[in-house]
Amino acid sequence: MAERKTHRRMTSAEQVRLSQSRHGAGMSSQAPSTSRRSSSSSPRHAASRAEGIGSYTTRRRKKRRGRVLRVLLVTLLVAFVGVGVAAAAYIIRINGALSQNVPDELKAQLTEPVKPQDPFYMLLLGVDKSEGRAESWGSDASNFRSDTIILARVDAPAQKVTLISIPRDTMVDMGVNGERKINDAYSIGQGAYMMEVVEDFAGVEISAYAEIDFEQLISIVDTIGGIDVTLPVDVVDERYAHINLEAGEHHLDGETALALARSRHAYDAYGGGDFYRAANQRMIIGAIVKKILKLDPVTMANTVSTLAESVTVYPLSVTDIVSLAMQFQDFDVDSGFYSGQTPTDSQYINDLWYEIPIESSWMEMMERVDAGLPPYEDESQDLTAGVAGSIGVSSSSQAEDDAANSTDKPTFSGRVLVLNGTEVSGLAASKSTELEGAGFSPYADSDESMDHTASWVYYNGGSRSAALGVAQTLGISEGNVAENTEGYSTDYDVVVVLGTDQAE
Repeated sequence: MAERKTHRRMTSAEQVRLSQSRHGAGMSSQAPSTSRRSSSSSPRHAASRAEGIGSYTTRRRKKRRGRVLRVLLVTLLVAFVGVGVAAAAYIIRINGALSQNVPDELKAQLTEPVKPQDPFYMLLLGVDKSEGRAESWGSDASNFRSDTIILARVDAPAQKVTLISIPRDTMVDMGVNGERKINDAYSIGQGAYMMEVVEDFAGVEISAYAEIDFEQLISIVDTIGGIDVTLPVDVVDERYAHINLEAGEHHLDGETALALARSRHAYDAYGGGDFYRAANQRMIIGAIVKKILKLDPVTMANTVSTLAESVTVYPLSVTDIVSLAMQFQDFDVDSGFYSGQTPTDSQYINDLWYEIPIESSWMEMMERVDAGLPPYEDESQDLTAGVAGSIGVSSSSQAEDDAANSTDKPTFSGRVLVLNGTEVSGLAASKSTELEGAGFSPYADSDESMDHTASWVYYNGGSRSAALGVAQTLGISEGNVAENTEGYSTDYDVVVVLGTDQAE
């Protein structure tokens, strides 16, 4: 893989020379920004999990990146909406609607802004606050449990979203609160304490928090006109979830989507119904995102407006929203959406079922997630595969199979950044001329590293076919075509790093 270096911007003189070589004297063009980001995952905490979570009232962290987000689905929706669908007044109104009733504890924990140009973690909680539960247990927050716990990693530059479900019965050490099921954290200290517990458990810094009441899922799905899912097996749970769906493709309305998200007894014959329910919940989130990306601008605007009225979000700046939206315009759910869950063993302890984390496997999974890889190395590690619903990619082997079976054919258009990674003067300019002749719109610059031997072609978003066209034009092996996970600019469809093999 190419070296992770930062290239310099062209000087004015170099830009003029390139322009003249391509268009003749008297014409000039200015390339967009080509700076690379400093790519790094959130650091792991040095303290071991054995030291315990500690008291909620005495261990509030002061340095956090992020904004408090009430609903992950709405956050992703707003992030994916293009700039052109909202006027300034509309944005202001939406920001006002999303910034109500934010707990002080969460404000104190999330004090630094999310940086869309860097990967960041978000905690999504699904809490059952239905009327039935309130009537039985009371409406006090201490009576609620977070039945859905999902750790999300959002990586806009790499066009990746990863969802990791943490089983609600997972045993964790909460320090002075003892060893308990992880979903107890919500009743102890609500979202702020849950975020603290999950941070220590996963070993990452969480920059954003999201919470959704299950009942809101109905309006979310109905607002976007329903979602499409594929079920590998029949889902029959009429007694508890009131659902009866045959295996196959289905278009779900909000009520049916909620039933599927709640159903676990439909999988009693397979064991561990919570696991299959969690997989279906991740599938539903992915299906919602996929549907939103296909909406026309007017429907998108109406969707954001409708959903904003029913949620509370700590204020996100317009700059944050627009930046993330622009980076996710070409997001491909089928290839960029990763999904998995914490590996655990089920044990019956003191008359209660617990999920005991398999520490080595959990650490390995989080290392993969931190690195921007699918949660599993091999698809066989996903115990819900072939039973629960799925969307996107769960394993590296699955991603490799998808790439091998790809029917992408070379195309010869798009914006290409051509970086000279050698000491050969004018190499980027000459190769840009070749690419322009083939139909591309190239921009030449120099990479900071000048010792590249092999040339690489990187593509952003869904531009693999254009990358294949670039490789074919320059005579670069298809094996040296890869997704841009090296931190190069995402302002282009394709980035070429020239090595000495192109100077021969």
